[in-house]
Amino acid sequence: MLSFREVVGRAFEGRLCSERDFDLRVMVPALREVVRRYDITYQPGYPVPWDDALADRLWEAGLELFCRVGVYCLDTEWIISFTKDEVQEALEDAPAHTVLGSGNEAKSMPVRKPECDEPPWCSLGAGGGPVSCEEVLAGYVRAVAEFPLTDSITTPSLTTVDGRAVTAGSPVEIEGAIRTVVVAKESLRRAGRPGLAIVNGVATSVTAAGHIAGHNFGLGSGDALEIGSIAELKVDFDSLNKVAYSLSAGGHRLAENGPILGGMCGGPAGTAVMTVAYHFMDILVLRGFAQHPFPIHFDLRCTTGRELLWVRSVSTQAISRNGKLPVLNLGYVAAGPMTDMCFFETASWVVASVVSGGSIEAEGVAKNAHVDHCTPMEPAMAAEVAHAVVGMSREEANRVVGSLLATYEGRFAGAPIGQRYQDCFDVGLARPHPEYVELYNRVREKLKDHGIAFTRESPFG
Repeated sequence: MLSFREVVGRAFEGRLCSERDFDLRVMVPALREVVRRYDITYQPGYPVPWDDALADRLWEAGLELFCRVGVYCLDTEWIISFTKDEVQEALEDAPAHTVLGSGNEAKSMPVRKPECDEPPWCSLGAGGGPVSCEEVLAGYVRAVAEFPLTDSITTPSLTTVDGRAVTAGSPVEIEGAIRTVVVAKESLRRAGRPGLAIVNGVATSVTAAGHIAGHNFGLGSGDALEIGSIAELKVDFDSLNKVAYSLSAGGHRLAENGPILGGMCGGPAGTAVMTVAYHFMDILVLRGFAQHPFPIHFDLRCTTGRELLWVRSVSTQAISRNGKLPVLNLGYVAAGPMTDMCFFETASWVVASVVSGGSIEAEGVAKNAHVDHCTPMEPAMAAEVAHAVVGMSREEANRVVGSLLATYEGRFAGAPIGQRYQDCFDVGLARPHPEYVELYNRVREKLKDHGIAFTRESPFG
Protein backbone atom coordinates (compact mmCIF):
# COMPACT_ATOMS: atom_id res chain seq x y z
CA MET A 1 0.00 0.00 0.00
CA LEU A 2 1.11 3.56 -0.64
CA SER A 3 2.66 5.15 2.44
CA PHE A 4 0.75 7.89 4.23
CA ARG A 5 3.71 10.15 3.47
CA GLU A 6 3.12 9.60 -0.26
CA VAL A 7 -0.59 10.35 0.11
CA VAL A 8 0.15 13.62 1.90
CA GLY A 9 2.69 14.49 -0.77
CA ARG A 10 0.03 14.19 -3.44
CA ALA A 11 -2.00 16.83 -1.62
CA PHE A 12 0.73 19.28 -2.65
CA GLU A 13 1.43 18.12 -6.17
CA GLY A 14 -1.73 16.63 -7.59
CA ARG A 15 -4.24 18.24 -9.90
CA LEU A 16 -5.00 21.87 -9.04
CA CYS A 17 -8.74 22.57 -8.95
CA SER A 18 -11.15 24.92 -7.22
CA GLU A 19 -13.62 23.32 -4.82
CA ARG A 20 -16.54 24.43 -6.97
CA ASP A 21 -15.02 22.84 -10.07
CA PHE A 22 -14.28 19.65 -8.15
CA ASP A 23 -17.91 19.42 -7.08
CA LEU A 24 -19.64 20.41 -10.30
CA ARG A 25 -17.19 19.49 -13.07
CA VAL A 26 -15.36 16.50 -11.64
CA MET A 27 -17.33 14.65 -8.98
CA VAL A 28 -21.01 15.14 -9.88
CA PRO A 29 -20.69 14.28 -13.61
CA ALA A 30 -18.60 11.18 -12.81
CA LEU A 31 -21.10 10.05 -10.17
CA ARG A 32 -24.05 10.43 -12.53
CA GLU A 33 -22.22 8.49 -15.23
CA VAL A 34 -21.30 5.50 -13.05
CA VAL A 35 -24.82 5.32 -11.61
CA ARG A 36 -26.15 5.03 -15.16
CA ARG A 37 -23.44 2.72 -16.48
CA TYR A 38 -23.73 0.20 -13.66
CA ASP A 39 -27.53 0.42 -13.54
CA ILE A 40 -27.75 1.35 -9.86
CA THR A 41 -31.49 1.73 -9.34
CA TYR A 42 -33.36 2.48 -6.13
CA GLN A 43 -36.48 0.39 -5.50
CA PRO A 44 -38.66 1.87 -2.72
CA GLY A 45 -40.41 -1.43 -2.02
CA TYR A 46 -37.13 -3.08 -1.05
CA PRO A 47 -35.48 -1.15 1.82
CA VAL A 48 -33.40 -4.32 2.34
CA PRO A 49 -32.66 -5.74 -1.13
CA TRP A 50 -31.28 -9.25 -1.62
CA ASP A 51 -29.81 -8.88 -5.09
CA ASP A 52 -26.13 -9.94 -4.97
CA ALA A 53 -25.58 -8.80 -8.55
CA LEU A 54 -26.76 -5.30 -7.62
CA ALA A 55 -24.40 -5.24 -4.63
CA ASP A 56 -21.45 -6.29 -6.79
CA ARG A 57 -22.26 -3.72 -9.48
CA LEU A 58 -22.43 -1.10 -6.75
CA TRP A 59 -18.95 -2.09 -5.56
CA GLU A 60 -17.56 -1.68 -9.07
CA ALA A 61 -19.34 1.66 -9.46
CA GLY A 62 -17.87 2.98 -6.23
CA LEU A 63 -14.40 1.78 -7.22
CA GLU A 64 -14.60 3.47 -10.62
CA LEU A 65 -15.88 6.69 -9.08
CA PHE A 66 -13.03 6.83 -6.58
CA CYS A 67 -10.35 6.10 -9.20
CA ARG A 68 -11.77 8.76 -11.53
CA VAL A 69 -12.39 11.47 -8.94
CA GLY A 70 -9.83 11.01 -6.15
CA VAL A 71 -9.93 13.02 -2.92
CA TYR A 72 -9.99 16.81 -2.77
CA CYS A 73 -7.73 18.57 -0.24
CA LEU A 74 -9.44 21.75 0.87
CA ASP A 75 -6.28 23.41 2.18
CA THR A 76 -4.13 23.01 -0.95
CA GLU A 77 -6.90 22.88 -3.59
CA TRP A 78 -5.21 19.86 -5.14
CA ILE A 79 -6.89 16.58 -6.04
CA ILE A 80 -5.16 13.55 -4.49
CA SER A 81 -5.40 10.93 -7.22
CA PHE A 82 -4.91 7.15 -7.17
CA THR A 83 -4.60 4.56 -9.91
CA LYS A 84 -6.76 1.44 -9.92
CA ASP A 85 -3.66 -0.68 -9.29
CA GLU A 86 -2.84 1.39 -6.22
CA VAL A 87 -6.37 0.99 -4.91
CA GLN A 88 -6.32 -2.77 -5.52
CA GLU A 89 -3.01 -3.08 -3.69
CA ALA A 90 -4.46 -1.11 -0.77
CA LEU A 91 -7.46 -3.43 -0.66
CA GLU A 92 -5.16 -6.43 -0.39
CA ASP A 93 -3.12 -4.80 2.38
CA ALA A 94 -6.10 -3.41 4.34
CA PRO A 95 -6.32 -4.47 7.99
CA ALA A 96 -8.83 -7.11 9.00
CA HIS A 97 -9.94 -8.45 12.39
CA THR A 98 -8.43 -5.55 14.33
CA VAL A 99 -8.19 -6.19 18.08
CA LEU A 100 -9.71 -3.45 20.23
CA GLY A 101 -9.66 -3.09 24.00
CA SER A 102 -7.15 -4.45 26.50
CA GLY A 103 -6.90 -7.13 29.15
CA ASN A 104 -10.09 -9.12 29.58
CA GLU A 105 -11.90 -6.79 27.19
CA ALA A 106 -9.57 -7.31 24.21
CA LYS A 107 -11.40 -8.77 21.23
CA SER A 108 -11.37 -8.71 17.44
CA MET A 109 -13.94 -6.76 15.45
CA PRO A 110 -15.47 -9.25 12.99
CA VAL A 111 -15.56 -8.88 9.23
CA ARG A 112 -19.10 -10.01 8.45
CA LYS A 113 -21.00 -11.05 5.32
CA PRO A 114 -24.70 -10.68 4.44
CA GLU A 115 -26.93 -13.10 6.35
CA CYS A 116 -23.96 -14.56 8.25
CA ASP A 117 -24.18 -16.18 11.68
CA GLU A 118 -21.32 -14.12 13.13
CA PRO A 119 -22.62 -11.75 15.85
CA PRO A 120 -22.13 -8.08 15.03
CA TRP A 121 -19.85 -5.75 16.93
CA CYS A 122 -21.92 -3.42 19.10
CA SER A 123 -20.23 -0.11 19.78
CA LEU A 124 -22.68 1.53 22.14
CA GLY A 125 -23.14 5.02 23.48
CA ALA A 126 -24.28 8.45 22.44
CA GLY A 127 -22.57 8.71 19.06
CA GLY A 128 -21.12 12.03 20.20
CA GLY A 129 -24.47 13.37 21.40
CA PRO A 130 -24.17 16.54 23.49
CA VAL A 131 -24.46 16.46 27.29
CA SER A 132 -24.47 19.36 29.69
CA CYS A 133 -22.03 18.27 32.39
CA GLU A 134 -19.55 15.66 33.61
CA GLU A 135 -22.07 14.08 35.97
CA VAL A 136 -24.32 13.10 33.07
CA LEU A 137 -21.31 11.94 31.03
CA ALA A 138 -20.03 9.76 33.87
CA GLY A 139 -23.36 8.10 34.61
CA TYR A 140 -24.12 7.55 30.95
CA VAL A 141 -20.81 5.84 30.17
CA ARG A 142 -20.96 3.71 33.30
CA ALA A 143 -24.47 2.44 32.51
CA VAL A 144 -23.58 1.61 28.90
CA ALA A 145 -20.40 -0.18 29.97
CA GLU A 146 -22.37 -2.34 32.40
CA PHE A 147 -24.55 -3.65 29.57
CA PRO A 148 -23.15 -7.10 28.64
CA LEU A 149 -23.59 -6.68 24.87
CA THR A 150 -21.33 -3.61 24.77
CA ASP A 151 -18.18 -4.35 22.74
CA SER A 152 -16.85 -0.79 22.76
CA ILE A 153 -17.92 2.67 23.92
CA THR A 154 -18.73 5.81 22.00
CA THR A 155 -18.92 8.71 24.44
CA PRO A 156 -21.15 11.76 24.54
CA SER A 157 -19.59 15.18 24.00
CA LEU A 158 -19.38 17.80 26.72
CA THR A 159 -20.91 21.17 25.88
CA THR A 160 -19.46 22.98 28.91
CA VAL A 161 -16.41 22.81 31.14
CA ASP A 162 -16.83 24.43 34.55
CA GLY A 163 -19.84 26.29 33.20
CA ARG A 164 -18.04 27.71 30.18
CA ALA A 165 -19.19 26.70 26.69
CA VAL A 166 -16.82 24.51 24.69
CA THR A 167 -15.68 26.52 21.66
CA ALA A 168 -13.75 24.93 18.79
CA GLY A 169 -10.12 26.00 18.68
CA SER A 170 -10.16 27.46 22.20
CA PRO A 171 -8.42 26.25 25.37
CA VAL A 172 -11.87 25.19 26.60
CA GLU A 173 -12.03 22.67 23.73
CA ILE A 174 -8.70 21.20 24.84
CA GLU A 175 -9.86 20.96 28.43
CA GLY A 176 -13.17 19.46 27.33
CA ALA A 177 -11.45 16.76 25.28
CA ILE A 178 -9.20 15.89 28.22
CA ARG A 179 -12.06 15.81 30.71
CA THR A 180 -14.16 13.60 28.43
CA VAL A 181 -11.43 10.97 28.27
CA VAL A 182 -10.59 11.15 31.97
CA VAL A 183 -14.23 10.89 33.07
CA ALA A 184 -15.01 8.11 30.57
CA LYS A 185 -12.02 6.01 31.65
CA GLU A 186 -12.96 6.38 35.31
CA SER A 187 -16.53 5.38 34.48
CA LEU A 188 -15.28 2.22 32.77
CA ARG A 189 -13.29 1.37 35.88
CA ARG A 190 -16.36 1.86 38.07
CA ALA A 191 -18.32 -0.40 35.74
CA GLY A 192 -15.71 -3.12 36.22
CA ARG A 193 -14.57 -3.00 32.58
CA PRO A 194 -11.46 -0.78 32.56
CA GLY A 195 -10.11 -2.33 29.36
CA LEU A 196 -13.25 -1.76 27.28
CA ALA A 197 -12.33 0.00 24.04
CA ILE A 198 -13.33 3.60 23.47
CA VAL A 199 -13.74 4.27 19.74
CA ASN A 200 -14.94 7.86 19.94
CA GLY A 201 -13.54 9.30 23.15
CA VAL A 202 -12.95 12.88 22.05
CA ALA A 203 -16.31 13.72 20.50
CA THR A 204 -16.12 16.93 22.55
CA SER A 205 -13.35 18.08 20.23
CA VAL A 206 -13.36 18.81 16.52
CA THR A 207 -9.74 19.88 15.97
CA ALA A 208 -6.56 17.85 15.76
CA ALA A 209 -5.23 19.67 18.83
CA GLY A 210 -8.20 18.49 20.87
CA HIS A 211 -7.85 14.91 19.62
CA ILE A 212 -4.17 14.85 20.47
CA ALA A 213 -4.76 16.33 23.93
CA GLY A 214 -7.54 13.90 24.77
CA HIS A 215 -5.59 10.91 23.48
CA ASN A 216 -2.68 11.75 25.77
CA PHE A 217 -4.85 11.66 28.88
CA GLY A 218 -5.88 8.04 28.85
CA LEU A 219 -6.60 6.60 25.41
CA GLY A 220 -4.33 3.65 24.73
CA SER A 221 -3.30 1.31 21.95
CA GLY A 222 -6.58 -0.61 22.26
CA ASP A 223 -8.69 2.50 21.73
CA ALA A 224 -9.43 4.41 18.54
CA LEU A 225 -9.63 7.96 17.27
CA GLU A 226 -12.64 8.64 15.06
CA ILE A 227 -11.44 10.67 12.06
CA GLY A 228 -13.94 11.99 9.55
CA SER A 229 -13.95 12.93 5.90
CA ILE A 230 -15.76 15.98 4.52
CA ALA A 231 -18.72 15.60 2.17
CA GLU A 232 -18.12 14.66 -0.56
CA LEU A 233 -14.73 12.96 -0.99
CA LYS A 234 -12.84 15.78 0.68
CA VAL A 235 -10.29 16.09 3.43
CA ASP A 236 -8.46 18.93 5.16
CA PHE A 237 -5.19 19.33 7.02
CA ASP A 238 -6.92 18.94 10.36
CA SER A 239 -8.09 15.42 9.52
CA LEU A 240 -4.73 14.54 7.99
CA ASN A 241 -3.01 15.84 11.12
CA LYS A 242 -5.12 13.48 13.24
CA VAL A 243 -4.07 10.56 11.05
CA ALA A 244 -0.41 11.57 11.19
CA TYR A 245 -0.51 11.81 14.97
CA SER A 246 -2.34 8.51 15.43
CA LEU A 247 0.03 6.60 13.15
CA SER A 248 2.97 7.77 15.25
CA ALA A 249 1.33 7.51 18.67
CA GLY A 250 -0.22 4.08 18.15
CA GLY A 251 -3.82 3.03 18.40
CA HIS A 252 -6.44 2.73 15.71
CA ARG A 253 -8.40 5.02 13.41
CA LEU A 254 -12.14 4.70 12.82
CA ALA A 255 -12.80 6.26 9.41
CA GLU A 256 -16.06 8.21 9.42
CA ASN A 257 -18.13 9.23 6.38
CA GLY A 258 -21.43 11.08 6.12
CA PRO A 259 -22.56 11.22 2.47
CA ILE A 260 -25.61 13.46 2.09
CA LEU A 261 -28.70 12.28 0.26
CA GLY A 262 -30.16 15.35 -1.40
CA GLY A 263 -26.81 17.09 -1.67
CA MET A 264 -24.06 16.49 -4.22
CA CYS A 265 -24.87 12.77 -4.18
CA GLY A 266 -28.33 13.37 -5.56
CA GLY A 267 -30.77 10.57 -4.77
CA PRO A 268 -30.43 7.12 -3.18
CA ALA A 269 -28.48 5.54 -6.05
CA GLY A 270 -25.79 8.23 -6.03
CA THR A 271 -25.59 8.18 -2.24
CA ALA A 272 -25.07 4.41 -2.27
CA VAL A 273 -22.25 4.69 -4.83
CA MET A 274 -20.63 7.45 -2.79
CA THR A 275 -20.81 5.39 0.41
CA VAL A 276 -18.89 2.61 -1.33
CA ALA A 277 -16.35 5.06 -2.80
CA TYR A 278 -15.53 6.22 0.72
CA HIS A 279 -14.35 2.68 1.52
CA PHE A 280 -11.25 3.23 -0.61
CA MET A 281 -10.63 6.69 0.82
CA ASP A 282 -10.89 5.24 4.32
CA ILE A 283 -8.11 2.74 3.63
CA LEU A 284 -5.71 4.95 1.66
CA VAL A 285 -6.21 8.40 3.20
CA LEU A 286 -7.73 8.00 6.68
CA ARG A 287 -5.93 4.68 7.33
CA GLY A 288 -8.98 3.23 9.05
CA PHE A 289 -9.39 -0.21 10.59
CA ALA A 290 -13.13 -0.01 9.86
CA GLN A 291 -15.48 2.06 7.73
CA HIS A 292 -17.91 4.09 9.80
CA PRO A 293 -20.64 5.38 7.47
CA PHE A 294 -23.75 7.35 8.32
CA PRO A 295 -25.40 8.37 5.04
CA ILE A 296 -27.82 11.09 6.09
CA HIS A 297 -30.83 12.89 4.63
CA PHE A 298 -30.34 16.58 3.77
CA ASP A 299 -33.79 17.58 5.03
CA LEU A 300 -34.69 14.97 7.66
CA ARG A 301 -31.21 14.99 9.29
CA CYS A 302 -31.53 11.34 10.26
CA THR A 303 -30.70 7.94 8.74
CA THR A 304 -33.95 6.05 9.24
CA GLY A 305 -36.07 7.02 6.25
CA ARG A 306 -36.91 4.45 3.57
CA GLU A 307 -34.42 5.80 1.03
CA LEU A 308 -31.51 5.76 3.46
CA LEU A 309 -32.34 2.31 4.79
CA TRP A 310 -31.91 1.10 1.20
CA VAL A 311 -28.66 3.06 0.86
CA ARG A 312 -27.33 1.65 4.13
CA SER A 313 -28.35 -1.92 3.30
CA VAL A 314 -27.16 -2.12 -0.30
CA SER A 315 -23.86 -0.29 0.31
CA THR A 316 -23.09 -2.47 3.33
CA GLN A 317 -23.77 -5.54 1.20
CA ALA A 318 -21.48 -4.26 -1.55
CA ILE A 319 -18.65 -3.58 0.87
CA SER A 320 -19.05 -6.68 3.03
CA ARG A 321 -19.19 -8.97 -0.03
CA ASN A 322 -16.10 -7.46 -1.67
CA GLY A 323 -13.99 -5.55 0.88
CA LYS A 324 -11.90 -6.40 3.94
CA LEU A 325 -12.68 -3.62 6.39
CA PRO A 326 -15.57 -4.14 8.82
CA VAL A 327 -18.52 -1.81 8.30
CA LEU A 328 -19.53 -0.17 11.60
CA ASN A 329 -22.79 1.54 10.73
CA LEU A 330 -23.82 4.59 12.75
CA GLY A 331 -27.49 5.49 13.10
CA TYR A 332 -29.17 8.81 13.77
CA VAL A 333 -32.88 8.69 14.62
CA ALA A 334 -35.36 11.56 14.50
CA ALA A 335 -37.19 10.89 17.76
CA GLY A 336 -35.76 11.22 21.23
CA PRO A 337 -35.62 9.21 24.47
CA MET A 338 -38.74 7.89 26.18
CA THR A 339 -40.68 7.58 22.89
CA ASP A 340 -41.81 4.49 21.01
CA MET A 341 -40.85 6.09 17.70
CA CYS A 342 -37.22 6.23 18.80
CA PHE A 343 -37.17 2.48 19.46
CA PHE A 344 -38.93 1.61 16.19
CA GLU A 345 -36.48 3.75 14.20
CA THR A 346 -33.60 2.12 16.04
CA ALA A 347 -34.80 -1.38 15.27
CA SER A 348 -35.31 -0.51 11.61
CA TRP A 349 -31.79 0.72 10.81
CA VAL A 350 -30.16 -1.96 12.96
CA VAL A 351 -31.95 -4.80 11.15
CA ALA A 352 -31.01 -3.31 7.76
CA SER A 353 -27.37 -3.06 8.82
CA VAL A 354 -26.84 -6.42 10.52
CA VAL A 355 -28.45 -8.69 7.90
CA SER A 356 -26.44 -6.85 5.20
CA GLY A 357 -23.11 -7.77 6.79
CA GLY A 358 -22.52 -4.77 9.03
CA SER A 359 -21.95 -4.09 12.69
CA ILE A 360 -23.43 -1.15 14.58
CA GLU A 361 -22.59 1.98 16.53
CA ALA A 362 -25.69 3.06 18.45
CA GLU A 363 -26.61 5.81 18.47
CA GLY A 364 -27.50 9.45 17.99
CA VAL A 365 -31.09 10.15 19.03
CA ALA A 366 -33.25 13.26 18.59
CA LYS A 367 -30.96 13.91 15.58
CA ASN A 368 -28.07 14.49 18.03
CA ALA A 369 -29.26 18.08 18.15
CA HIS A 370 -30.58 18.46 21.71
CA VAL A 371 -28.46 18.59 24.86
CA ASP A 372 -28.94 15.64 27.26
CA HIS A 373 -31.37 13.90 24.90
CA CYS A 374 -29.63 10.53 24.99
CA THR A 375 -29.84 7.65 27.44
CA PRO A 376 -28.34 4.14 27.68
CA MET A 377 -31.75 2.61 26.86
CA GLU A 378 -31.60 3.34 23.13
CA PRO A 379 -28.20 1.69 22.49
CA ALA A 380 -29.29 -1.22 24.69
CA MET A 381 -32.29 -1.81 22.43
CA ALA A 382 -30.08 -1.52 19.36
CA ALA A 383 -27.73 -4.21 20.65
CA GLU A 384 -30.60 -6.50 21.59
CA VAL A 385 -32.10 -6.20 18.12
CA ALA A 386 -28.69 -6.65 16.47
CA HIS A 387 -28.13 -9.98 18.20
CA ALA A 388 -31.72 -11.11 17.67
CA VAL A 389 -31.55 -10.88 13.86
CA VAL A 390 -28.20 -12.61 13.32
CA GLY A 391 -28.66 -15.15 10.52
CA MET A 392 -31.94 -13.63 9.30
CA SER A 393 -32.33 -13.65 5.53
CA ARG A 394 -32.38 -10.35 3.69
CA GLU A 395 -35.76 -11.20 2.22
CA GLU A 396 -37.22 -11.68 5.70
CA ALA A 397 -35.44 -8.55 6.92
CA ASN A 398 -37.06 -6.58 4.11
CA ARG A 399 -40.46 -7.63 5.42
CA VAL A 400 -39.50 -6.75 9.00
CA VAL A 401 -38.13 -3.32 8.06
CA GLY A 402 -41.18 -2.60 5.92
CA SER A 403 -43.40 -3.40 8.88
CA LEU A 404 -41.33 -1.17 11.17
CA LEU A 405 -41.37 1.70 8.68
CA ALA A 406 -45.16 1.67 8.81
CA THR A 407 -45.00 2.65 12.50
CA TYR A 408 -43.06 5.90 12.00
CA GLU A 409 -42.58 6.75 8.32
CA GLY A 410 -45.20 9.49 8.32
CA ARG A 411 -44.08 11.04 11.60
CA PHE A 412 -40.73 12.64 10.74
CA ALA A 413 -42.06 16.20 10.51
CA GLY A 414 -43.39 16.10 14.06
CA ALA A 415 -40.94 13.63 15.55
CA PRO A 416 -40.96 14.01 19.37
CA ILE A 417 -37.63 14.99 20.89
CA GLY A 418 -38.51 13.05 24.04
CA GLN A 419 -37.17 13.61 27.52
CA ARG A 420 -33.79 14.62 28.88
CA TYR A 421 -31.52 12.08 30.53
CA GLN A 422 -32.18 13.72 33.90
CA ASP A 423 -35.95 13.33 33.43
CA CYS A 424 -36.02 9.61 32.73
CA PHE A 425 -32.88 8.39 34.52
CA ASP A 426 -31.63 8.54 38.08
CA VAL A 427 -28.45 10.56 37.57
CA GLY A 428 -26.72 9.37 40.74
CA LEU A 429 -27.49 5.67 40.33
CA ALA A 430 -27.34 5.73 36.51
CA ARG A 431 -30.55 3.70 36.39
CA PRO A 432 -33.71 4.26 34.31
CA HIS A 433 -36.91 5.40 35.95
CA PRO A 434 -39.62 2.71 36.16
CA GLU A 435 -41.68 4.46 33.48
CA TYR A 436 -38.85 4.10 30.97
CA VAL A 437 -38.34 0.44 31.84
CA GLU A 438 -42.06 -0.13 31.28
CA LEU A 439 -41.93 1.59 27.86
CA TYR A 440 -38.80 -0.33 26.88
CA ASN A 441 -40.34 -3.70 27.66
CA ARG A 442 -43.67 -2.79 26.09
CA VAL A 443 -42.03 -1.81 22.80
CA ARG A 444 -39.80 -4.88 23.00
CA GLU A 445 -42.94 -7.04 23.00
CA LYS A 446 -44.30 -5.13 20.01
CA LEU A 447 -41.05 -5.71 18.11
CA LYS A 448 -41.65 -9.44 18.43
CA ASP A 449 -44.89 -8.93 16.51
CA HIS A 450 -42.87 -7.28 13.74
CA GLY A 451 -40.70 -10.40 13.39
CA ILE A 452 -37.77 -9.76 15.76
CA ALA A 453 -37.30 -12.92 17.85
CA PHE A 454 -35.33 -12.02 20.96
CA THR A 455 -33.33 -14.93 22.35
CA ARG A 456 -32.49 -13.29 25.68
CA GLU A 457 -34.49 -11.99 28.58
CA SER A 458 -34.94 -8.24 28.76
CA PRO A 459 -31.96 -6.60 30.48
CA PHE A 460 -34.46 -4.42 32.31
CA GLY A 461 -36.62 -7.34 33.48
